[in-house]
Amino acid sequence: MSYRETTLADFLAELSSGDATPGGGCAAALSGALAAGLVAMVARNTGGMVDVAAEADDLRGRLEELIDADAAAFERVMAAFRLPKETDEQKAERRAAVQAAYKGAVEPPLAVCAAACRVLALTADVAERGNPNAISDAGVAALLAASAVDGAALNVDINLGSIQDEIYRAASAHAAREARTNAARLRDETLATVEEALR
Repeated sequence: MSYRETTLADFLAELSSGDATPGGGCAAALSGALAAGLVAMVARNTGGMVDVAAEADDLRGRLEELIDADAAAFERVMAAFRLPKETDEQKAERRAAVQAAYKGAVEPPLAVCAAACRVLALTADVAERGNPNAISDAGVAALLAASAVDGAALNVDINLGSIQDEIYRAASAHAAREARTNAARLRDETLATVEEALR
């Protein structure tokens, strides 16, 4: 199922159902996509920001793709746990499949972190140079993008807890922490610009 093809109402209904997907990782990606959409809107209402609007569009598309990627990755985790485990060979194959699936489930939220951090950099730009009548939209975009990073990083962390590869765990955890640090800085920079303009 592609959540990109559903209505917002249908997506929210699925999100609130008892199903495991879509979950928090998908919601984080959606938050980032919403932020990118707002950045594009502010840029299009400002002269000389065509390139910013185009980049925001690209990031929105990427984050939309990551909604589906996150759901598909978690479904692969669940499928790995359903593999047979009656013989020693089956148990070994199942363990390997589970580990591979968990690594696969780390990749979409890490990608959300990266894309949403870039969206945050654009929010700082549109807050500084954008149409002053849309300054609050830049602030909302910054809050949504920062939420996307924080939420995606939480999904990285929960999946890393089940991965035995210590090198992979350390590298992925570091990437998530760096993203959160950068996101907080960019969010604060944007909000400071917005709040100053609103005084």
